Amino acid sequence: MNTLLDGLKLPESARWHDGRLWLANWGSGEILAVTPGGESEVVANVPAAMPLTFDWLPDGRLLIVDGPNASLLNADLSGYADLSPVAAFCNEVVTDGRGNAFVNGSHDLQAPGVIAVVTPDGEVRQVADGILFGNGMAITPDDKTLIVAESYGCRLTAFDIAEDGSLSGRRVWAGLGGDHPDGICLDAEGAVWYADVANKHCVRVREGGEVLQKVETDRGCFSCTLGGEDGSSLYVLAAEWHGWENPFGDGPTGQVQVTEVG
Repeated sequence: MNTLLDGLKLPESARWHDGRLWLANWGSGEILAVTPGGESEVVANVPAAMPLTFDWLPDGRLLIVDGPNASLLNADLSGYADLSPVAAFCNEVVTDGRGNAFVNGSHDLQAPGVIAVVTPDGEVRQVADGILFGNGMAITPDDKTLIVAESYGCRLTAFDIAEDGSLSGRRVWAGLGGDHPDGICLDAEGAVWYADVANKHCVRVREGGEVLQKVETDRGCFSCTLGGEDGSSLYVLAAEWHGWENPFGDGPTGQVQVTEVG
């Protein structure tokens, strides 16, 4: 693993977009875009310190989750959707090719959570429940399947996506033993890479749970994504984790690490 960028508080929500790695720096409220050479640019400042995640609509508009306020924001921080009717606290977001935005969250971090959909016409509704601490989410290129990382459930769970954003056909996509998946991404072969904070690694699994590859780091892995010129670079967002009571420890330990995975 090579360190591309350090000095971050708690990096999350890895995305590869327009030739750069994008991430949310929890604790600073910044969304950063980082070149393959390690040059970073602040592209948005959000009042919320954490959770803070984002994704793009098909038309290129950036959507930002203000987790503590259960809000989905536009890039200029104007309101896109109020998520408070379905969750008091929101975490990850992913969008599909129809313009639906899926957000997971809960009313209580110690209780099972939900997934909500925000449709292009602004409707907000709950489409799944019983999610054991929902974290990273990914949607297959055909827009037919949503995969969600259930950190407390030690599994990746899949749903079929209907045209209107409804979810059905819930199933375990991969059981992960003692791993607690956080941020995830899909690769070109339909396998999933997931980050694991406690076990300090990122793991590639295929549907059914077979482990295909593993990358170890020296600190907790919060999110990962594939990028680079040919999509073979695995970007890992890593930091030391001291618990919810002291999430940033005694100083910035967050890094962007990168390795070639084929």
